[in-house]
Amino acid sequence: MFSHSTKIRVRYADTDQMGFMYYGNYATFYEVGRVEMLRSLGLTYKSMEESGIIMPVIDLKCKYILPALYDEEITVKVFIDKMPSLRIHFRYELYNENDDLINMGETTLVFIDQEKKKACLPSKEFLEKLSIYFD
Repeated sequence: MFSHSTKIRVRYADTDQMGFMYYGNYATFYEVGRVEMLRSLGLTYKSMEESGIIMPVIDLKCKYILPALYDEEITVKVFIDKMPSLRIHFRYELYNENDDLINMGETTLVFIDQEKKKACLPSKEFLEKLSIYFD
């Protein structure tokens, strides 16, 4: 298993009239956590796209437990529980400043060869960088 944490502050623009983070913005926090996790491995979406691989989200699950509030610093913990193949699955846990679990989510992304418009395996480099975290 591989995990990584990122901190993101809830901006005023992220909130609704009640001062809670708007429900649709949790997916954006997942994305930031996912991108920073990959960056921590020396991988970027930009370099993958330049190599001809894109990664669209094909499934999203989100469970709201407590609201994220304006100006709170949220910890986004991202987990990869198993080595990816054609797909990669991410789990998310979001914590507020009191370390209360406020949200859980999951996304599944598929590796797509941009030219062929078909699912493909991730690059050898991608798999090598992740393999040290799995048996």
